[in-house]
Amino acid sequence: MSGEEMLARRFEEHRPHLRAVAYRMLGSLSEAEDAVQEAWLRLSRSDADAVENLGGWLTTVVGRVCLDMLRSRTTRREDPLHDEDGRVRLPDPVVSRADGLDPEQEVLLADSVGIALMVVLETLPPAERLTFVLHDLFAVPFDEIAPVLGRTAAATRQLASRGRRRVQGVVPAPDPDPARLRAVVDAFLAASRGGDFAALVDVLDPEVVARSDGGALLPSLVRRGAAEVASQAITFARLAEAARPVLVNGLPGVVALAEGRAMSVMAFTVRDGRIIALDILTDPERLARIDLGAVVDDA
Repeated sequence: MSGEEMLARRFEEHRPHLRAVAYRMLGSLSEAEDAVQEAWLRLSRSDADAVENLGGWLTTVVGRVCLDMLRSRTTRREDPLHDEDGRVRLPDPVVSRADGLDPEQEVLLADSVGIALMVVLETLPPAERLTFVLHDLFAVPFDEIAPVLGRTAAATRQLASRGRRRVQGVVPAPDPDPARLRAVVDAFLAASRGGDFAALVDVLDPEVVARSDGGALLPSLVRRGAAEVASQAITFARLAEAARPVLVNGLPGVVALAEGRAMSVMAFTVRDGRIIALDILTDPERLARIDLGAVVDDA
């Protein structure tokens, strides 16, 4: 085996971990793949024999690549998660079968990276997102993150602390019993299908937030409060009628189907038996990339 083949094999051992880092940084599965590929190119052009800790080196390289990509988004003035016109851009969901994740998805979604956390990460400035993701989610020391940002370790620690404060209290700890979560989702769908406003309000938290991302060509929206979200759910009852159970980022969710194609993916964030957030992806371009054959029986 040649030296290049050996290096490629070593890189492939780290690829699942690198995809997990990049997904948390970018919220985009396709961009995460691009970032990982760029890390390979940088490794192939470097003196790999001089790298003592290849996994750590690659992690910081992917972090640097993702940081550049996030800053490029800002330069291009792409729409943030919520802008003043109420537009929404949700992170890519990881959709899997209702009965469990495959091994590759388990690595990608380790440490319960639900949509709720991904939504909050989308709101962090690039430097805060980098420090929080690398340190708090992947235990990279601050003195290794600091050179990526061109800051001191102390300043990097402060960035991570700011990011941590934004996340804490917003993202609930997941209920360890998936059956209870699925029961809440099923109750929401049953009430939506039946047009039962009172039952919908009962399963929704009074401060629930519903976000919908329709992509570039379709209107996106944010709805707040149980009454407002319940009314919207009844309006779009057809999505509930077409819903099939799946896991969305490892938690019970649904995909709505029409002629074997996805019309929407719905992710639910549940706390104390009530839905506190409902995130709905209806962007046809991103929905078209979901492999329904792998996640829905009899689709």
